[in-house]
Amino acid sequence: MLHPSWRRRRAGAPLMIPSRSRGDVAARTRSLSASASVIVLGRFFFALFALLLAVVAGVLFAVVITANGTTWLHVVQVLLLIVCCLWLAWGFNTAVVGIFSRRGRRWTAAPDGRRSQSRTAILMPVYNEDADAVLARVAAMIEGLQAIRRLDNFDVHILSDSTKAEAVAAERRATFSVAAALEAGSHLYYRNRKKNIGRKAGNIADFVTNCGGAYDYMLILDADSLMRPETMLEMVARMDADPELALLQTQPLIIGRRTLFGRALQFSAALYSPVFSRGIASLQGREGPFWGHNAIIRTRAFADHCGLPNLSGKPPFGGHILSHDFVEAALLARSGFKVRVDPDLQGSFEEAPTNLIEYAKRDRRWCQGNLQHGRLVPAPNIRFWSRVSMISGIMAYAASPIWLLFLIVSLLDPILSPAPNYFPADSLFPVFPQPETGKALLLLLGIVLLLLLPKTLIACYTAFTRRSTAFGGLFTVLLGGGVELVLTSALAPIMMMFQSKAVAEILLGLDSGWPSTDRDDEGLPLKTAFQASWWMVIAGAVLLFLTFFYAFELFFWVCPIAIPLLIAPLFISLSGDPALGDFVRKTSVFATPFELDPEPVIRSSEKWRRRLTDETIGREPSVTKDSSATPLPPAAIATA
Repeated sequence: MLHPSWRRRRAGAPLMIPSRSRGDVAARTRSLSASASVIVLGRFFFALFALLLAVVAGVLFAVVITANGTTWLHVVQVLLLIVCCLWLAWGFNTAVVGIFSRRGRRWTAAPDGRRSQSRTAILMPVYNEDADAVLARVAAMIEGLQAIRRLDNFDVHILSDSTKAEAVAAERRATFSVAAALEAGSHLYYRNRKKNIGRKAGNIADFVTNCGGAYDYMLILDADSLMRPETMLEMVARMDADPELALLQTQPLIIGRRTLFGRALQFSAALYSPVFSRGIASLQGREGPFWGHNAIIRTRAFADHCGLPNLSGKPPFGGHILSHDFVEAALLARSGFKVRVDPDLQGSFEEAPTNLIEYAKRDRRWCQGNLQHGRLVPAPNIRFWSRVSMISGIMAYAASPIWLLFLIVSLLDPILSPAPNYFPADSLFPVFPQPETGKALLLLLGIVLLLLLPKTLIACYTAFTRRSTAFGGLFTVLLGGGVELVLTSALAPIMMMFQSKAVAEILLGLDSGWPSTDRDDEGLPLKTAFQASWWMVIAGAVLLFLTFFYAFELFFWVCPIAIPLLIAPLFISLSGDPALGDFVRKTSVFATPFELDPEPVIRSSEKWRRRLTDETIGREPSVTKDSSATPLPPAAIATA
């Protein structure tokens, strides 16, 4: 039951969310403007250039491998390479557009001038998370809003789907501590669902259905999200200024990582993500992306148009839609609203998995959700660019098994090909193979450029501009960029195998479930790494054996792929070791602006994390006896 004071604040708050079928057509219409025509033209040339690059790569490859005859394996190789290069060229073009695009909008006003009558709910969905870490971030944001005297326009809702009794008890205790310490009981609310129907999407829908009518906007976060209070105010101001804007996405950057793997992700996000986001924003038009969190949404528009259907059949392709964010963005866009990412909105943060195993576990769930979109791409009335976004999400995971198939077919080609015939029947003289070394090297150079040039350009551009100061200077940017390229290149075969395995499991009908995410830098034992990757060791050994004995001309070419697979357990364990990450940090490799000079909200979050952890340790004996013994202030509790 809701406490009376909680219920009074939300009289008439429920909003109905009609479930949308795949064929529903929204009534809202919008006329195309001149700027929209420019966007369409830009998208056309963007896609055309990517297709041309892929076709050129395919033609060069076909010339090289068919110089002495064509087989069905050659045809398969060429088709697979074109698909792979199209995906690489798409990413390459995004980076190039981002590098040369304008920096974006100006903020509407100084913090003191951004006064709004709108009310915003800050939603923090949690699922068996570290309660102290979650509430530390909540406390930092509330404290920041109090400091600039804007908390009256915001309420924070902890939307718990946790199923473990100890996790629920910890969430309640931490909420009590924060509400009491900040005297924010009228702005901090907690609810635990007994039945977590629909996972995160169902959690948000439950809030909108029961409480959404009390708020103009909802700022959706993840359990690991953190946001600068001034950024929240600016997002609200932009929503107020544009009634057609239904969803405004920020580019969250990664913070708080210690392991080598986590620090590489953190550095990569800080250095490259803003540029790639500008590339996405340049082509988004009214159909921008939604990445599921660190975004603000117009509550009424969401309630009217974002009811998600259950897909027919069983998981992994049926049931609840896992990657709901892409679909919700598409539904808002087809209803005539704007969906937009604004890369200039800084101060938006998140954490990330600290090791490859946790990363792959999260990827497995995302992979299943993205492949589900294959059933939604042909849905009627979805905007073209929304379909493109869904296909891009599918390719983010399908690209790995396609590359793997290309490698397998390329390996089979020299093994299965017939012995060369130097005296064909129509010739009295011997016909020798024609070397195509020049074209082969040109193709190799082109693929390497597609892979490495975008990051190299971004790193060099940053190093020689004022932006490098935030990263520690020219040398640290170039050093970090170089090490990141080497590390990610070495990890690429391992990620290819993890993602290929995920796609194979989904095609075999295996559901990912809903595992909670472990974000702590606890280290990764070699035994655990081996249990997760022993099959990669076998694959790497088989690849080296086959090429050495049956296709020696390919042996040295496959070494960059096979050797990382052969040592995958060691690689995974070391890259997930916080001690190694701490050592690397002392060398300034992977230094980021938020590590060298943390923002106030980050410092505040760390302070609250220590405080809540100390309180938890002090209470631990009583918790084990009765997990429900600690009461919360009535205004801060809701259960469902």
